[in-house]
Amino acid sequence: MLTLQEYHEIPQGLLELTDTSDLYQYFSRPALLHLEGKEKEPLFISILLHGNEDTGFFAVQALLKHYQHIPLPRSLSIFFGNIEAAKHGVRRLDGQPDYNRVWPGTDFPDCPEKQLMQQVVDIMAQRKPFASIDIHNNTGKNPHYGCINNLQQSSIYLASLFSRIVVFFETPKGVQSMAMSQLCPAITIECGKPHQANGVQHATDFVETVLHLGTLESHASNPPDVEIFHTVARVTIPKLVAFAFENNSSLNVQSYDLLFAKEIDKINFTKLPAGSELAQVFADKEFPITAWDDHEKEVTQDYFCIENNTLKLIKSVMPAMLTLDKKIIRQDCLCYLMENIAIK
Repeated sequence: MLTLQEYHEIPQGLLELTDTSDLYQYFSRPALLHLEGKEKEPLFISILLHGNEDTGFFAVQALLKHYQHIPLPRSLSIFFGNIEAAKHGVRRLDGQPDYNRVWPGTDFPDCPEKQLMQQVVDIMAQRKPFASIDIHNNTGKNPHYGCINNLQQSSIYLASLFSRIVVFFETPKGVQSMAMSQLCPAITIECGKPHQANGVQHATDFVETVLHLGTLESHASNPPDVEIFHTVARVTIPKLVAFAFENNSSLNVQSYDLLFAKEIDKINFTKLPAGSELAQVFADKEFPITAWDDHEKEVTQDYFCIENNTLKLIKSVMPAMLTLDKKIIRQDCLCYLMENIAIK
């Protein structure tokens, strides 16, 4: 049974912690910390839903240090997610579900983690949150950007306070922001790679800004200056397809079915024309990648083809979250494909 710990005071020593792998010494399991501020409707923040994404923790830590001896401008509720994965410096442990795929609305089978996230949402519903921020990192090269799950102006405005780049997505299901958007404006912020000071500073400044907002609705009437992209496909690699990145001269390409360029993540958030080459293909036993739309319908043939043993794009799209981390690709996906959308 996975149970939630609730706290109303900052555990002694937490603000001095320098490595999230030691967080288990303060929280033995997922924890929800409530702190009172001048404005009673709390800002809800979730961090470490993926155990190797530490920017959220250090941003929250910096913020709490600043307000250690002065009142918070608004109450805070902070959810510390996958403590076990953080201990080992990984996204999730083998055998664990993804902590950002089991929130209410998920299609994931019943499990203790799913019940725990429902408990968190139920607690926050009682507290009537002002807004929700889920803080994440990417493993590949990406700009900092905000993600939303609806096109309400309050959500767009909240995301615009973090970045001009906003991604609207409807899958995967079971993410924190989608669940919390039933209660309040909710976004995910992607802060680049972990362990980077600029990501921590950007997240800290953003949370500070939101803490001082009196309302979101009054700002939402004037559309902010943002670019909004809609994810149209999630790209995965079948389990039996062996793949690699061309990162050294001794690589035996014959051992692989699919070979990507060594720095393919550099094309994240770059609009690619139809015909763009993505990888070399060395096997024809099955199509080496699979694309899925928002309804989990396979749409591979709408986006990809193979010509002269080369994987190519059929239409112009923009990839995001391409990563060189093979374990992340196996646990989650290779990337997402996006198209620009206009908001009236």
